[in-house]
Amino acid sequence: MEPWEAAYVAGIIDGEGSITLTTLHHNEHRRPCISIASTDRDLLEYVLSLTRGTITDKKNYKPDKHKKSFSLNIKNKDTVLSVLKQITPYLRVDKKRNRALWIICNYERVTPRNGKYNGELLEQKVRFEEDFFSI
Repeated sequence: MEPWEAAYVAGIIDGEGSITLTTLHHNEHRRPCISIASTDRDLLEYVLSLTRGTITDKKNYKPDKHKKSFSLNIKNKDTVLSVLKQITPYLRVDKKRNRALWIICNYERVTPRNGKYNGELLEQKVRFEEDFFSI
């Protein structure tokens, strides 16, 4: 991403997005995730062209009252870390900037490449998640 693109994406995340930890499967530890919700699919397609991820339709329980909406989810660890490193200098919402910095600085340290945790590493991972959600 060009710096101006990173700033633009940061603004979208500040306004309509979230930076969180989520699970993809039942028995796994949380991983970083960036998501953006919008009724403007073109906007999400543009962000998708700068990153990687998936756009899904959100369930609309009252189609006669609400516009169709979509969600862009970026869940690939390497992509999330890359995007966070590029956009963090431009994030203005303290909570989102602090969460991004927490993931950038700590996630790889507490996540073994092979996914196998010993007792000490498991404690660190759980503490990492607890500290993240206290931000």
